[in-house]
Amino acid sequence: MSNNSLARLYISEPIRADSTLTLTRSQSHYLINVMRMTSGDEFLVFNGIDGEWKVSVTDANKKYTTVSVTEQTLPQTNEPDIWLLFAPIKKDRTDFIIEKATELGVSKIMPVVTERTQNSRVNIERLQATAIEATEQSRRLTVPEFEAAQQLQNALNNWPSSRCLIYLDETGNGQPLARVLQDNTDDLAFVIGPEGGFSPSELDAMDKLTFSVGADLGPRILRAETAVVAALAIRQAVEDMRK
Repeated sequence: MSNNSLARLYISEPIRADSTLTLTRSQSHYLINVMRMTSGDEFLVFNGIDGEWKVSVTDANKKYTTVSVTEQTLPQTNEPDIWLLFAPIKKDRTDFIIEKATELGVSKIMPVVTERTQNSRVNIERLQATAIEATEQSRRLTVPEFEAAQQLQNALNNWPSSRCLIYLDETGNGQPLARVLQDNTDDLAFVIGPEGGFSPSELDAMDKLTFSVGADLGPRILRAETAVVAALAIRQAVEDMRK
């Protein structure tokens, strides 16, 4: 069976060749009751540090499952260091943002509350679970890091000046994003506002920062989740063209 067709599972413990791993109760439930696995079945595990490994079920029951590590299928590699700051929106659409940001390689996700944010309540544990599931399905090797929700101004006040901050400007004053990314597609961050965009005062504050640049995604007004996908896809395309 091709490795691409095997189930993948994120675990938190170290992975070593010829070792034995004990899965959590919820992971055991998923493998036994959802995937219908039994002794001898194979799947893949990763932890964001040791690469991806093939394992074989050695003992499966309702309380726990043990697996033996057989071979490494992918070595751990460095990924682009891309951060995403986004204003929380409705639950399902926020989940969509987390899922797609994970699939498109974001390394850190930071919810920020802006002047026009309608929903400032964020369940980080639920978002982390969404990111883990997206990482498992996309065959990515690392799960994004999360920070607690904070005011946009607080994030700007504590921003590392060495990291370029690209904010999406719907007023037409930003540069085309592909042009902004011509010189750098790594060690940067995108900040994307809520429905209705950033307020004039927020745009003015970001415009005055030495490490920030305004960018636009074309002539149309995009929903927040669409803007996230478009910005990250453009970054990926520009990076691929530079290789």
